[in-house]
Amino acid sequence: MEYNFDRVIERRNTQSDKYDSAVSKGKPADVLPLWIADMDFKAPDCVLEALHQRVGHGIFGYSRPGNEYFEAMKGWFGNRFGYEFDPGWVCLAPGVVVAFCVALRAYTKPGDAIIIQEPLYHPIKRSILANARKPVINNLLQREGGSYHIDFADFEKQIIDNNVKTFVLCNPHNPVGRVWSEDELRQLVDICKAHDVLILSDEIWCDLVFPGHTQHLLPKLAPDYRHRIVTFTSASKTFNIADLLLSNTFISDEGLRSAFTKELSAAGIGQPSSLAMHATRAAYSSDGALWLDALLQYISANMGFIDSYLQEHIPNIRMIKPDGTYVAWLDFRQLGLSADELDHKTLHDAKVWLNRGDMFGDAGAGFQRVNAACPRTTLVDCMERLAKAFG
Repeated sequence: MEYNFDRVIERRNTQSDKYDSAVSKGKPADVLPLWIADMDFKAPDCVLEALHQRVGHGIFGYSRPGNEYFEAMKGWFGNRFGYEFDPGWVCLAPGVVVAFCVALRAYTKPGDAIIIQEPLYHPIKRSILANARKPVINNLLQREGGSYHIDFADFEKQIIDNNVKTFVLCNPHNPVGRVWSEDELRQLVDICKAHDVLILSDEIWCDLVFPGHTQHLLPKLAPDYRHRIVTFTSASKTFNIADLLLSNTFISDEGLRSAFTKELSAAGIGQPSSLAMHATRAAYSSDGALWLDALLQYISANMGFIDSYLQEHIPNIRMIKPDGTYVAWLDFRQLGLSADELDHKTLHDAKVWLNRGDMFGDAGAGFQRVNAACPRTTLVDCMERLAKAFG
């Protein structure tokens, strides 16, 4: 099958947060938005057909997942990751951030220390603070070529010094794009085992891994520790259906699962939308897999384009080559600008709206995150605007 990812689809005037919120958020009206992490591609036809079929039925009463839903999940995670699970382990919620907050409230109490690795997807730290927990930072380090790695000595020291009992893993990592290796994950698990640390593993990007890299689902990698692992997944990033609001959280331990579902109930969160379940079930199919494989080739080529363009035209800006995700982490530090100066110049001189790096933590100052899940012509426009402002 052929997929036209080059097609430009007009998203303005569709209540799109990405395209229709610039002025309300204090940005220039004519800015090119490549900030929030959703794609400028239509969901695959199999998903759209499933949604049309469900809408055609015309009744939207209360729904719950059936055997077909879990069979689709088992097929997907079994075929792509070799992960087998009991459907009874799966807890549904309206998105990964919601599920993460539910887990925080179920497994920790106000004042508890939660260790995270910055720069990091900002809603994680924001949720920790909003729930009166204490974020403890284990900053990722960069090698000479720019790639990030984990400071394991500091990770363990921070756990001991702060009496940490919960760790938030982001794999693949947003925003730096690392897909953690088997050895790295085993080292993290070994340290957590030694100190009885619960692992909350955000694996929402697990499907979006480029050739040459392998995603190791943590509960499969460490089956002897899965009773202390809670894994968050969703089809939302992979198939561009985030607005349907559905996540699947794997919790094999009965006690942890009971605490999670109790907190879901306390928050008044019931069964998910039938549209979300139909879309996810259709996405986790052979047709969805073919679409995803083509998408990964396209996004990988987009990343290569960004890297080549910067090296040729704006060498004082460097892309940190990602192993996965569809967001690119750009290093502007050679320009010597403050975070505010960089953000102003990007927005008002280049007229490009990116995520400023310091929103991902102090370690992100001097960086910007760009969404590469768009037609190539959009990226060309972005790069040419950056070249005009920074070249």
